[in-house]
Amino acid sequence: MFAAPVKIPGLSFDALRRTALALAASALAACATLPAQVPAPAAEPVRLAPGEWPQARTDIAPDPDIVFGALPNGMRYAIRRQTIPPGQAAIRLRFDAGSLMEEDDQRGLAHFLEHMAFNGSKAVPEGEMVRVLERLGLAFGADTNASTSLEETIYRLDLPRTDAETVDTSLMLMREVASNLLIEPAAVDRERGVVLSEERSRDTPAYRVYKERLAFFLRGQRPPERMPIGDPQVLRSAPAERIADLYRRYYRPERAVLVAVGDFDVAEMEAKIRARFSDWQAQDPAGETPDLGPVARRGLEARLVVETGVQESLQIAWVGPPDHAFDSLAKRKRDVIERLGFSVLNRRFNRIGRSADAPFLGAGAFKGDEYDAAEITLVSVNVKPGRWREALAAVEQEQRRIVRYGVRQEELDREIAEARANLQAAVAGAATRRPSTLAADILSSLRDDYVVTAPAQELEIFEAAVAGLTARQVSDALKAAFTGQGPLIFAVSPTPIEGGEATLLSAFQESRRKSVAPPPAAGPAAWPYTDFGPPGEVVERTEAQDLGATFVRLANGVRLTVKPTPFRDDEVLVRVNVGRGLLSLPKDAPGYGWAASAVIEGGLKQISAEDMEMVLADKVYGARFGVGEDAFAFTGSTRTGHLDTQLQVLTAYLAEPGWRPEAFERVKTAMATVHDRYETTVGGVAARDLGGLLRGEDPRWTFPSRERIASAELDDLKAQVSPALERGDVEVVLVGDLAVDTGIEAVARTFGALPPRPADPERVPDAHREVGFPAPAEEPVARTHKGRADQALGYVAWRTSDFFADPRQARVVAILGEVLRLRLIEELREAQGATYSPSVAYAHSFNLPGWGYISASVEIPPEKLPAFFDDVARIAAELAEKPVSEDELARAKQPRLERLERARLTNEYWLNELSRAQADPRRLEAARTVVEDTRAVTAADVQAAARRFLGARNAWKFVVRPAAE
Repeated sequence: MFAAPVKIPGLSFDALRRTALALAASALAACATLPAQVPAPAAEPVRLAPGEWPQARTDIAPDPDIVFGALPNGMRYAIRRQTIPPGQAAIRLRFDAGSLMEEDDQRGLAHFLEHMAFNGSKAVPEGEMVRVLERLGLAFGADTNASTSLEETIYRLDLPRTDAETVDTSLMLMREVASNLLIEPAAVDRERGVVLSEERSRDTPAYRVYKERLAFFLRGQRPPERMPIGDPQVLRSAPAERIADLYRRYYRPERAVLVAVGDFDVAEMEAKIRARFSDWQAQDPAGETPDLGPVARRGLEARLVVETGVQESLQIAWVGPPDHAFDSLAKRKRDVIERLGFSVLNRRFNRIGRSADAPFLGAGAFKGDEYDAAEITLVSVNVKPGRWREALAAVEQEQRRIVRYGVRQEELDREIAEARANLQAAVAGAATRRPSTLAADILSSLRDDYVVTAPAQELEIFEAAVAGLTARQVSDALKAAFTGQGPLIFAVSPTPIEGGEATLLSAFQESRRKSVAPPPAAGPAAWPYTDFGPPGEVVERTEAQDLGATFVRLANGVRLTVKPTPFRDDEVLVRVNVGRGLLSLPKDAPGYGWAASAVIEGGLKQISAEDMEMVLADKVYGARFGVGEDAFAFTGSTRTGHLDTQLQVLTAYLAEPGWRPEAFERVKTAMATVHDRYETTVGGVAARDLGGLLRGEDPRWTFPSRERIASAELDDLKAQVSPALERGDVEVVLVGDLAVDTGIEAVARTFGALPPRPADPERVPDAHREVGFPAPAEEPVARTHKGRADQALGYVAWRTSDFFADPRQARVVAILGEVLRLRLIEELREAQGATYSPSVAYAHSFNLPGWGYISASVEIPPEKLPAFFDDVARIAAELAEKPVSEDELARAKQPRLERLERARLTNEYWLNELSRAQADPRRLEAARTVVEDTRAVTAADVQAAARRFLGARNAWKFVVRPAAE
């Protein structure tokens, strides 16, 4: 589905990643019996003893479903049984060690060490670890991965089964990582190119801006000097011994935590962990936790960074010492009060951003700890091009307004209602959380030594915290948050600002001199879309019992598919397909999917998007709109008890979209600089251009030019979308925790009450389905980027066919793609060390006759592009000439089978599979046969498909080279 590539309402700030998570998650927990004063940050951090968990030192009880333990060597573990989905598990090994621990000549080696965990240990030869896991059904990257940050290194395994072999092998591999890595010089040298490739791919304008911002805010402190990707020169030349030095000093039992969540017996898992890890003893002296340095004393300062291809933005920061207060009810009380205040401020920013002629696209205020080096309160704003001065004044004055006049009680009550609704939803769905989600919750608690609590506990504490909470208490807490060193103004612009930092300071001081008035009170609003008329009658009802789906036709022509599932408690996903999407457009019509978010942001005829969020604050619902290949689609996610509200919202968008011009202009403004951002990286250029190129440059799938974006009008989007919304067929799909009759009745009251719609989808003219594929050529189609001169991308695609031309052949091609992926990884990554992540993709259209492909791509230095194309051609020829081995076939097929089996245990999978199934029953047969057909693929099938499709004369090539080359 097409969607606008720029997210408008929200902002994502790398520097405050943990704070953003805390604002969105269930960390709102406190105790109302404690005073509301905001204590000063603790001077020194509390250090846990080896093997100690934080609940031993606090008044907060841990999640009772988690077993916490420790071995005599100091290694801790956390185990939780989770039987939904059945037979799956998440295993994590976390080390309290990241790039902050590096010496100057080791910058980047903590991350390099993470790579070496996959390159040979005492029990597992180099290159064999991934193969072992593939045979068990774990795909490299998707199920087998690791990450290194400034503070920690985490190894992740997502197990498709919890049989003894899979669990024992996984624990054995984690034990090898703990202390048995070889880190041989030859293996290190082979991996250098892979790590350097990752360094190239990470070096984007956004990353460079992040480094500048961190250096400005944490001046003189250690974190800005220890970015995980490191120093390229160190990566090229550091001896293996310097990697091994980090390994010996910091991969130690007392710094390690093993997390196991899944469908297993907890006592058995605990016994396995004890048996496997109890003999682990550190041999070398322990590495020290580094001093991060003090927060510098500073006044009002400004920093301007000019970086081509970035979103123009501003941040205002107040920097203070890190908050070392230990997790407690008192601390959580402080946090909930403060975060509610920030929520009110962010709501005000959102209102300004949605107004006509707003100077910014989005703004947000947050407070959080930065790598335990400082606590930062940040106001950040994405600026409309050229309007930084107005945007700076708008956010500065709004921040000052709330500090002076505080929050209003009705504003606070609204934020409490929304927070409560989200916490209640978390409680209702707690029993069916995924193992990976539960493991992530435990891991996130380790960074700051806070106690892992269950959703029910968090809701209980939250309710105690907000009982009797006043706007004055929240206002006082928010005012206290805007203190510290600074304010520091950080500005990012794709072009210079005349006068530089002096101009920024002058504009800030000018804004400060203007007085601010109290905020206006919000007008009363009510939800106006509760009654759409008499409920529709069911005129047809059938079932597909093997799929657990019920198909209904209502009297007004609306079709409904309902599939109850046990996958997620209290979750219902909704999809509403309307009309024929891109297929309904003439071939020469440019698509406006890039502006699709303006439909939702435009609100409804009788109520704005902002007021709708206010009056429905105590409901959990979603509203998204996209332009798909075969339908215009509204989607949402809700609680079982809020299904009526969810359907009312989507029905209202179908029947009475608001089409507010300011929403379209907001999206259009955000898109005005998207080409500049795409052009800065090879991946951006490919993402922009391949969709159109692979479809014969059909305008419906081609990314819009700068000129087309600049000239676009709201009427253009309406002209494409309105006919379907007003007259198109309607199909509603409900999947999740609901009874069939409940779903039918809810849809009958909403979509079923609308005026008549066509009973079947409109027939698409054959000419609209005729979408081309680029003709093979010896010379690649070339594009350029404006990023680093050592970055390039090579891409090869072979045409296959559509899905329904031969469904079984499509499943064979998928396995051929998996085999090709294995070969490319082994050749380009493992053997040559030429790239970090070679990629393979495959697709078979359900709607476009004859359209499908399999592709291979790689990010690589420009001078290595010819060798890449030669390697791909050789591998393709080898696959055609000789059958793959049974072992290689199993390593390609088993992870795909496991992914399919796991996907079929999710609501998202069935929402997609059942979409449009009533109009095209072949989709149901595709859902029935996918696992069986995939399992039946043989080596001979793969070879035959390679012969048919992967010939050198069938290859279409594409490259992205540096513009300066």
